[in-house]
Amino acid sequence: MKNELNLVLSPEEAANESVIKSIAAQQLHIPESNITFVKILKRSIDARSRNIKINLRIDVYVNEQVPESPNYKISYSNVSPKTPVIVIGAGPAGLFAALELIEKGMKPIVIERGKTVKDRRRDLAAINKEGIVNPHSNYCFGEGGAGTYSDGKLYTRSTKRGDITKVLELFVAHGADETILIEAHPHIGTNKLPKIIEAMRQTIIDNGGEIHFNTHLIDLIVKNNSIKGVVCKQLEKDTTTEFIADSVILATGHSARDIFELLHSKNILIEGKTFAMGVRVEHPQALIDSLQYHCNLNEVAKKRDYLPASSYSLVHQALGRGVYSFCMCPGGIIAPCATAPGEVVTNGWSPSKRNNPFANSGIVVTIEPEDYQKFASHGPLAGLRYQQAMEKMAFEAGGNGQTAPAQRLQDFVNGKLSPLLPDVSYQPGIKSAPLHELLPPEIGKRLQLGFAEFGKKMRGYLSNDAVIVGVESRTSSPVRIPRDKETLEHPQIKGLYPCGEGAGYAGGIVSAAIDGQKCANAIACLK
Repeated sequence: MKNELNLVLSPEEAANESVIKSIAAQQLHIPESNITFVKILKRSIDARSRNIKINLRIDVYVNEQVPESPNYKISYSNVSPKTPVIVIGAGPAGLFAALELIEKGMKPIVIERGKTVKDRRRDLAAINKEGIVNPHSNYCFGEGGAGTYSDGKLYTRSTKRGDITKVLELFVAHGADETILIEAHPHIGTNKLPKIIEAMRQTIIDNGGEIHFNTHLIDLIVKNNSIKGVVCKQLEKDTTTEFIADSVILATGHSARDIFELLHSKNILIEGKTFAMGVRVEHPQALIDSLQYHCNLNEVAKKRDYLPASSYSLVHQALGRGVYSFCMCPGGIIAPCATAPGEVVTNGWSPSKRNNPFANSGIVVTIEPEDYQKFASHGPLAGLRYQQAMEKMAFEAGGNGQTAPAQRLQDFVNGKLSPLLPDVSYQPGIKSAPLHELLPPEIGKRLQLGFAEFGKKMRGYLSNDAVIVGVESRTSSPVRIPRDKETLEHPQIKGLYPCGEGAGYAGGIVSAAIDGQKCANAIACLK
């Protein structure tokens, strides 16, 4: 017999399997010896009060055999002779689209401008240590997309996007720990994601799909308003190649500005949209732990025996706009995520153990079209030009390299230049700058009000031990590529399927992966 229970335990109790079994037996009014197995289904932390609790949903097996471990592997058929579908981009949208296409009996041909996860590491080292930006291989471009080397958080704010469970199980099938299936906020970690992405690549290739790295989309082949293929530049050979197919999934990510410009130049409809920009703030992780776990700094180490590095989620309405935390990285590192020379872009990531000494988070402001009227002549690319201008400002304020402009948090709120800055995790280094003056009022003023309010919600958050680093500008795409709600095709170009974050239909790894699956299924329905 199997019984489902919801338990509310202390962190110490939740960390002890024997205690969980004992409490389950008490609730079921049976001898503990009758319980053959306890399976945790979901786990979450409730730290709203000083008396921190762990919520567990469990299955309790009574007088039954221990169930077999589930097999998450999918048995695919070889699709090498099947109908080809071109997938532009090997981020989560592209990779999960490719896996879904194989499952549905079609052959994915994945085109990726960047390098494999292994080869990307040299270019990440170059931007971190030397300030050299490779425009085709960086934190945003390359196998696995932006998420591979910028954290790997696997949760989405929307529960309406699709089958989250299938995405998580595919990660497990390719090497992720099964705990991502039960945690309220699952996280793989930048240190573990590369091997998982490599395993996905191998699945695609082993089952007849193709993946072409260092291959940059430069044109679409369109005849009679229908897609017929793509033209790509082989970056290492400096030659061009045509790939022919009547379906193309465009999953290029939020930073592929050249793709937006290509579509615009060909009079293929794109649209400006709201997005968000701001800064990345970094605190000592111990400070965030003390605030979230309601203890003093001397007690943090004891709390961390049973609790993970703590996170936070903050939001405030300032002057009619949302100011909110984004991509919060406990025990993390701030990374340089520029995709072209002459810009500074920040993001954050955490290793699987989240054991670095700092906690960082994007704190961003909603950007509306009225904010970038100066760039209105650029039409649907106006928001993108505004975004570029902010990144150029950060580049110049940091000293014309990957050194980033920075300011102590309380100094920023008070409009005061910081004469000295503390150590931070951002490897290229930081330079003191008056970000309260450099950021435009629609961003800077709202951030000041937002941070002041966050300091009231989390007493101690508004501290000069914290540093803001500019700019956080790639939270989402400033451009949407429209598509039909039913067919998911572009309204002008039959067979073109805008997909994922770059098209404006996702906001993270899981939602992008789900959108990739949706586009693959939309194509399968027509075949």
